[in-house]
Amino acid sequence: MNIEATLNKLFALHTFGIKLGLDNIKSFLEHLENPQIHLKAFHIAGSNGKGSTSAFTASILQEFGYKTGLYTSPHFVKFNERIVINGEQISDKVIADFFEKHEKFIEEHKLTFFEVTTALAFQYFKDQKVDYAVIETGLGGRLDATNVFNAYAVMITSISLEHTQILGKTIREIAEEKSAIIKNHNKVFIGKVPDEAREVIERKCRETKSMLYKIEDYTNEKPGSLELYTEEIEFDEWTMPLKGDYQKYNAALAALAVSKTLNLDNFRKFETGIRNVISNTGFQGRYEFYCTKPDIILDSAHNPEGITNFISEFKKYKYKKRTIIFGALNDKNVKEMFLKLRDHFDEIYITKVNIDRSFSIGELNDIANEVNIKVKSQDNPVSFMLDFQTKAEEDECLVVLGSMYLLGDIKSLLRLNKNA
Repeated sequence: MNIEATLNKLFALHTFGIKLGLDNIKSFLEHLENPQIHLKAFHIAGSNGKGSTSAFTASILQEFGYKTGLYTSPHFVKFNERIVINGEQISDKVIADFFEKHEKFIEEHKLTFFEVTTALAFQYFKDQKVDYAVIETGLGGRLDATNVFNAYAVMITSISLEHTQILGKTIREIAEEKSAIIKNHNKVFIGKVPDEAREVIERKCRETKSMLYKIEDYTNEKPGSLELYTEEIEFDEWTMPLKGDYQKYNAALAALAVSKTLNLDNFRKFETGIRNVISNTGFQGRYEFYCTKPDIILDSAHNPEGITNFISEFKKYKYKKRTIIFGALNDKNVKEMFLKLRDHFDEIYITKVNIDRSFSIGELNDIANEVNIKVKSQDNPVSFMLDFQTKAEEDECLVVLGSMYLLGDIKSLLRLNKNA
């Protein structure tokens, strides 16, 4: 089976939708002789920042010389981006061979796309004998397909209202879902979370006899800077390849978790791991500059908290004109997102994400009208971007923001256009 045929069959599993529950994935892993039990893993959940924190964690581990697996979702351009070892993506052959070998089981048990992909990652990391695996949850935690092992360390980056139809309608309910990845005697590391979420996590740690480390106990925030102090390491100056003060918190959480879990104290390797996060992991889509003068920025902020983080960085810069193209999935609080964006852009364009769960342009327009925000439709963001790049003045800015699927489609089309 070639890779194109494999991926067509794999993506077709999306028709089974999102199945919350662990019976299917556990059955498949048993069929595979439970590769996940061989992994020493950092398990990462959160409403925002889990992708960045996963990448920082993997990059730091690599700089210490560990063979490190990184499993994240979704991908931007190529499926292989989801499963990486020391920055090298899983090969097409491994993907095709795995699917062909287990296709009968997958079909008979109606496994979902994410269940198969998760099992593939676990099997690949086990076969490649990684020293550590960094595993990002997909949705929530309790019933997420990744929640099938006892982690070396658990990290919860942030908690805000998201996927409320699935995870719960309050911060406390969502915290219950995400904190369910905490097992007995874990080391647990949390970022800046609301008080009610922290109370849930603290109770879970007491119940599981887990040790809790709160980022606020190890950091000191000053205007324009963040200080991190532990018994092992000290940071007060950051060389950050990712824009945004919030990324310093993600890097700090990763550094805290690695240092406390593995008792590592080589400050220079932590510093290099943070600085080299993009080259070590292929991380993308967070305040990413497609070009400058005029600036075109790609950012995957996809919920209100993510928008707040983006705006905190964006408002530092002065532009003559600010334009945005926005698209979102239909389980997001778009009304609040529009309200946060309104005062920072001169023109707001809306577009549809190429996925079934996307808001249509008409639906986005109706929501914008509800809050008296003027928007324009844009069916072809790539064409708009390329025109902007050639025609806009140097002190103008275009932001493409929203779902990671939107950015992935745009990146794919830009690559095709470049190669044409």
